[in-house]
Amino acid sequence: MTCVLVVDDSPQILATLRLNLRARDYEVRVAANGMQALIGAAEWHPDLVILDLGLPDLDGVDVIRGLRGWSQVPIIVLSGRTGSGDKVDALDAGADDYVTKPFGIEELLARIRAITRRVPAGDAVSVVNVGRYSVDLTGKIVHGPDEVRVHLTPTEWRLLEILLRNPGKLIAQRRLLTEVWSPNHVGETNYLRVYLSSLRRKLEDDPARPRHLLTEPGMGYRFEP
Repeated sequence: MTCVLVVDDSPQILATLRLNLRARDYEVRVAANGMQALIGAAEWHPDLVILDLGLPDLDGVDVIRGLRGWSQVPIIVLSGRTGSGDKVDALDAGADDYVTKPFGIEELLARIRAITRRVPAGDAVSVVNVGRYSVDLTGKIVHGPDEVRVHLTPTEWRLLEILLRNPGKLIAQRRLLTEVWSPNHVGETNYLRVYLSSLRRKLEDDPARPRHLLTEPGMGYRFEP
């Protein structure tokens, strides 16, 4: 059974999430502040953490950093902070996804399913399907319908590989720019728009309405299988 640690200082949100998650066969633990979250995570070793940023004792970003000091547990931030700076700070600290309050429970559950089914980091993924396309990450070959090969540039490959090796996970713009280009290019978000548009033209059935290579405005990009 998947164990979820929910961290929020709102009793109503804790009760709502506990009820909805247990109804879907998740084991649920709760914490009302940052210290309880850090202690609880060490004791319970949850499979997923849902974390509010506005906690009464510690800032949620500090909780993320504390968890990342020893754990790679997936973290979904659930916060009323809507500023892009807050989102970027949380993602840079190590959060895997960011959902803004007020939230729809079905959307949150979909994000949970996406993150908990993703392949653990370091797993030797070789072939990933993107809709009708088959991407061989080891051989660096893409086959489309009727086994027609699709050419990708080296930069497109580096960008696509990061996304495909983290299915369902929101990858921050800063991380993509740093890993694909260099730390000196973290402000060049136009690079991402250009290359993601190119990848969508090659791998999405309808590039104007992508189903797999998705943009999260102001935050980053994600691959949805």
